[in-house]
Amino acid sequence: MAPTPTTRRRAALVAAGALVLAAAHAAAAAEPRPAAGPAPTAAQTLGADRPAPDVLRAMQRDLKLTAAEASQRLVNEAEAGTRAGLLRNALGERFAGAWVSGKTAADLTVATTSADDTAAIRAQGAKASVVGSSLSVLKAVKAKLDAAAIRNRTRAVALDTPVWYVDVRGNRVVLQGTSKVAADRFLKAAGVDKDQRVSVQVSDERPRALADIVGGDAYYIDGSARCSIGFSVTKDDKQGFASAGHCGKPGSKTAGSNMADQGTFQASVFPGKDMSWVAVNSDWTATPQVKGEGGNLVQVSGSVRALVGASVCRSGSTTGWHCGTIQQENVSVRYAEGQVDGLTKTDVCAEPGDSGGPYVSGAQGQGTTSGGSGDCTSGGTTFFQPLTATLNDLGLTLKTATADSTVPSPETHAVDAWVKGRVYDAGATVTYGEVRYQCLQDHQAQSAWAPELTPALWQRL
Repeated sequence: MAPTPTTRRRAALVAAGALVLAAAHAAAAAEPRPAAGPAPTAAQTLGADRPAPDVLRAMQRDLKLTAAEASQRLVNEAEAGTRAGLLRNALGERFAGAWVSGKTAADLTVATTSADDTAAIRAQGAKASVVGSSLSVLKAVKAKLDAAAIRNRTRAVALDTPVWYVDVRGNRVVLQGTSKVAADRFLKAAGVDKDQRVSVQVSDERPRALADIVGGDAYYIDGSARCSIGFSVTKDDKQGFASAGHCGKPGSKTAGSNMADQGTFQASVFPGKDMSWVAVNSDWTATPQVKGEGGNLVQVSGSVRALVGASVCRSGSTTGWHCGTIQQENVSVRYAEGQVDGLTKTDVCAEPGDSGGPYVSGAQGQGTTSGGSGDCTSGGTTFFQPLTATLNDLGLTLKTATADSTVPSPETHAVDAWVKGRVYDAGATVTYGEVRYQCLQDHQAQSAWAPELTPALWQRL
């Protein structure tokens, strides 16, 4: 019997899936490279194979892991991010999301709208989930809610439906409301039907910004409020740190935890987003470090965005160092002060004063504390502003522990040439040394992460 078109397509996808990682590594090997040996693994590129002791100890405590399980989880998460990026590029519009699960994040699941893709997904060691809606379709539904929220900013209505997001594991858009009536009213205003993959969750939780009292290291704003330093950054010849936007306004003065003069807010966005940065004076030096358990320092080596389900740890001056997992991405939250879009939801606890503090996955910076509900006694939910968005929107460069590469960048006149310091989203394409590459994971480019040297972050086309 002659093979049908569907059979031929399935066979082609299996073959493509089985070869995609091998092709990526082979392409990297074919490129001219320094005599440093083979291309590093994803875990080596992201520093997941050499985590800080404080990260491991907190993961053991909060995620109930052994030391070996915590170490293995970080490696698995790093490798899963690269495999998910390769499959995202291969599936295109059929891609419906990816996430990790299991005690050590050993299971990567990739969702697709076509059953013909399952063999290719499994060929990459991932579980396949065939769903009804692609990620782009779900994002379009959420965009309708975003637009409706902007049109209707009445405080009472806004606080009755404070959170909505795309749930990739459930292949749906979730709307959290204080009542079913409030949720239905918001859906009607947005022109969204429930059969458009929307699920309503009734909850009396109302997230709040966690800025009014304290903050990795605390800092004071205009002699009154306190927040937490997030990540050290630079911009042109200035150095400083990123934090939450609701902590201060442009021009506000800051003092350090020792009450010494520190710096000035250069930019701040809140609501809408929740990001800011402070330029410090010459008495302060930016370092690639965040405060871990017991005041020990954790090194930050980059800003590669982790998958849903990945572990994440947070530092704040009120409650210290706590870990949990990433629950959802691209979440919209309405605080009493206004709506914030593009946040990441976690089950890490936090309390007032932890705002602005850093979240890290392994050695990769993830974002800064925005707000949440609950506390660190009974548990709670927190939201963070993704770091890559802050770096991109405010034109900042993350201070990292990653050494600069000694390999010079090849000359190219392409308009889309790879540029150190630029923030790249998954799926973006660049030219490097006259070769085309496609980005696998959101990150800010570093000189040591040139495309030809990092198959964990870039796929040669």
